[in-house]
Amino acid sequence: MIDGMTVLVTGGTGSFGKKFTKMILDKYNVEKLIILSRDELKQSQMKAEFNDPRLRFFIGDVRDKERLYRAFDGVDIVVHAAALKRVPECEYNPFEAIKTNVLGAQNIIDAAIDKEVKRVVALSTDKAANPVNLYGATKLCSDKLFIAGNSYAGSQDTRFAVVRYGNVMGSRGSVIPFFREERKKGVLPITDLRMTRFWITLEKGVKMVLKALEKMEGGEIFVPKIPSMKITDLANVIAPECEQKVVGIRPGEKLHEVLISRTDARHTLEFADYYIIKPEFTWWGSKNHQDGKPLADGFEYTSDKNQEWLSIEEMQEKIKGL
Repeated sequence: MIDGMTVLVTGGTGSFGKKFTKMILDKYNVEKLIILSRDELKQSQMKAEFNDPRLRFFIGDVRDKERLYRAFDGVDIVVHAAALKRVPECEYNPFEAIKTNVLGAQNIIDAAIDKEVKRVVALSTDKAANPVNLYGATKLCSDKLFIAGNSYAGSQDTRFAVVRYGNVMGSRGSVIPFFREERKKGVLPITDLRMTRFWITLEKGVKMVLKALEKMEGGEIFVPKIPSMKITDLANVIAPECEQKVVGIRPGEKLHEVLISRTDARHTLEFADYYIIKPEFTWWGSKNHQDGKPLADGFEYTSDKNQEWLSIEEMQEKIKGL
């Protein structure tokens, strides 16, 4: 459904946006791919890197609804990746996080409906499930807004869905580049020896978004099945020669992450390589998800109780070249 379409990515100069751009330009015959972001330097660098006539670059901010109305003109598909994502910075600058992650989400929804965008997929995070920090709370609120956007669209063709996943290998904000920098000191700071995290590659994250665009009816949260890893094992991958020093959990940090809570599990369907958290609209009826299986009572998808785990050797292979 991508071929021949005009696609726009918010936050398109970030790690996800660049991977999405490469995969779309390589595999699909899109009419246009529009990159919307605030950083003119990154846009200039990205323009030189890809040098493709199908690419367009818009400087703009999701906080600016007027700019979104201009950017969304003639757009068929929007992938919303723009967000303030770093937990400590969001804790210290809560108003800014709300302006971008919550009010920005509302602006995307309004502009998409009014400009008759066909499909919108918003990226979420494991921190939005049972949030304990402001970043997670803003993303939970954003998720709720995008799901409710389907009601606001009414009989109009615009439909919204969410893709939720864990830590991304290769992203600028992950702990991997942090550990690589810290190993120069000979000591890696570990917040807690028991800590676990979900991990996903950028490529799999993009593929899940494409799957959502293909399968969505509006209101779903798509959750890929992804492996977990102990933070101490990751430290041994990055710097096996370094001492590990326990420094304690940071403000707003969880010991283990959640992708599907027990409450959400009651209206979740399982598929071969992903889950769908169904919306709780009285009018919602699934046509594309008939082969999904309901989850057992009490199920929850957490990084410590996951059935799939990354070994040290597997992680070493996955982060080669990052």
